[in-house]
Amino acid sequence: MHKNKLVVVGVGHVGSYVLADAMKTGLFAEIGVIDILENVAYGEALDQAQATALTYMNNVNVRSGGYEQCADADVIVIAAGPSVLPDPDNPKGEPDRTLLTKTNSAVIREVMAGIVKYTTTAIVILITNPLDTMVYIAENEFGYPQGRVFGTGTMLDSARLRRLLADSYDIDPKSVSGYMMGEHGSTAFPVLSHVSVGGIPFGELASYLQPRQDISDPETVKTRIISAAYDVLNGKGWTNAGVAQSAVTMARAVLLDERSIYPASTTLRGEYGHDGDVALSMPCVIGREGILKRLPVTLDPWESSKLGESIAFIQAAMRDAKTGPARIAEPA
Repeated sequence: MHKNKLVVVGVGHVGSYVLADAMKTGLFAEIGVIDILENVAYGEALDQAQATALTYMNNVNVRSGGYEQCADADVIVIAAGPSVLPDPDNPKGEPDRTLLTKTNSAVIREVMAGIVKYTTTAIVILITNPLDTMVYIAENEFGYPQGRVFGTGTMLDSARLRRLLADSYDIDPKSVSGYMMGEHGSTAFPVLSHVSVGGIPFGELASYLQPRQDISDPETVKTRIISAAYDVLNGKGWTNAGVAQSAVTMARAVLLDERSIYPASTTLRGEYGHDGDVALSMPCVIGREGILKRLPVTLDPWESSKLGESIAFIQAAMRDAKTGPARIAEPA
């Protein structure tokens, strides 16, 4: 019997926000909390449990414990491992997420080992950085069924893209359809060839609306979106609200079998000339069984070039994590 159960692994800045958002969705009857610091997991679960007595809170059964909580989980969100930190000597710095590769690859291997003792049927959604390498490890090293492990990927990057375009044209961001692809990180790129606003292709938009600023150059848009993440990081010391909501939005698509199309991080299986040698974000149909279909949209020459750069960057991180097929060799 499905109880619409969520398990959150890692309740630091990001995981605690996932937990808080999930408590308010009305989707979950039960939430399990796991953290290497058992007292933190206990405290987070207890804090949320006590709040269920308040008028507008859902009466969710929330508790802490070990990986045995995964046995009957429908969705597991992994937010374990340290996050990138601001550079104290550079208040506008943009630290590289791949600096976390070696530490967090060990964390993800430990977490996945704990999960697969109890389930290989729950849908697993990863947030941990560097995300695409962590997704590759989780998806390919533990015998998990294809499509049931994926990452939030460029969900948040894409939201930032839509926000940028909406602000430029002074419109509701929900009227903007579009996404970023590639790495969740410095090599993510906007797919402007598939952006539309109210059904109007991006290339035709100037005939209807005049932007407050010139955003016709994809390189400029890319730079603005990448920097947007660091504006948050350097402002408050971490990012958590947007990525937590991204994970909960994907979890909702799973539980309700919405068949929503989101840019999820997943291992390529023949798309763009790559088969099992890299994980990255591309549009995917997401439903009750996880990723139901990957949508390898046609890219223009600039986008294709950026995809190649992103793949090379991710594969360098994969080498640091000592994962991936033998054919991912050091570049000549």
